[in-house]
Amino acid sequence: MPSRRHFLAGLAASAGLATTGTWAAAGAPDFLSAARFPDGSYQLAGLTRTGEILFTLPLPDRGHAAAAHPRRAEAVAFARRPGDFALVIDCITGQDRARLTAPQGRHFYGHGVFTHDGARLYTTENDYEAGEGVIGVWDAQTLARLGEFPSGGVGPHDMVLLPDGQTLVVANGGIETHPSSGRAKLNIPVMEPNLSYLSLDGTLIERMELDRELHKNSIRHLAVGADGTVAFAMQWQGGDEVVPLLGLHAKDNAPSLLTPPADQLRRMNGYAGSVALSGDGKQVAITSPRGGLMQIHDLTTGALLAMPEQPDVCGIGTLADGFLFTTGEGVVGHADGDTVTELAHHDCQFDNHLVRLT
Repeated sequence: MPSRRHFLAGLAASAGLATTGTWAAAGAPDFLSAARFPDGSYQLAGLTRTGEILFTLPLPDRGHAAAAHPRRAEAVAFARRPGDFALVIDCITGQDRARLTAPQGRHFYGHGVFTHDGARLYTTENDYEAGEGVIGVWDAQTLARLGEFPSGGVGPHDMVLLPDGQTLVVANGGIETHPSSGRAKLNIPVMEPNLSYLSLDGTLIERMELDRELHKNSIRHLAVGADGTVAFAMQWQGGDEVVPLLGLHAKDNAPSLLTPPADQLRRMNGYAGSVALSGDGKQVAITSPRGGLMQIHDLTTGALLAMPEQPDVCGIGTLADGFLFTTGEGVVGHADGDTVTELAHHDCQFDNHLVRLT
């Protein structure tokens, strides 16, 4: 959509805006998603809650997720592992502000999060020679790297900031990888996934681990509610066993694993791609592109409310009433319990995640 991007750039220039402009100056998108278009290009797209694409901005290769600045129209777009780019993009002008470079012996894991005041950016990274996860700390204005600290485990993937603004929650998937081995998983027999709660200075506050029989259930993606409830989506690295793929956790509590009947859970093919909590605090949903469906649960009882089929569905994001979802076939839709509505169908392949803008 170059015409839209050029329009935004002209608007920014005429209004005297720079990267200090708000998301309203970028057309007021509600979500960001990486996507692949028919010409083979990879783009970062700004979406509305009604499914409209407001803009697309070029990426050098396949994207995974993004971190959206809370105050200005700026996003950090991360490569799909084992890619190494993290582009800081002005979403008003479409210009790259910078390209973050992880230190030698590190690579990004596809996710990051800003502090609530937008002053710092935290990124999940792999210290691949040591086989340990680290969290990179960046000054969001100067983009200088301020340091790093242990993630609390191996293979940190997604990360969220609790509503208190002081606590990071890291999904340490437990899977060791190395760039020389591509996407090969090097330690499945001994993997130990966890959720690690960290202060902004890296102090370990709490670590939640699964029971030993679930040690091959990689904790991958996270969502957090207004009350601090953390929903976590998992990807099974074992055999044909049918295991839970969705859990809930709150600090100082035991996890609660949501387990629908085995025949319904089996249809997820051991893989939950994304997770979201509804804005009204009533529902939690996971997606499975491998299974071609979503599972939507009652957040209070854990009961499975609906299991709508949607080919290659993966991205899912919070709405006040249910969820927005995207698919690898270009569909954008709305799901609320067992009611699913297709909002738009674009000529692109949306990637794994929807990033909600505050």
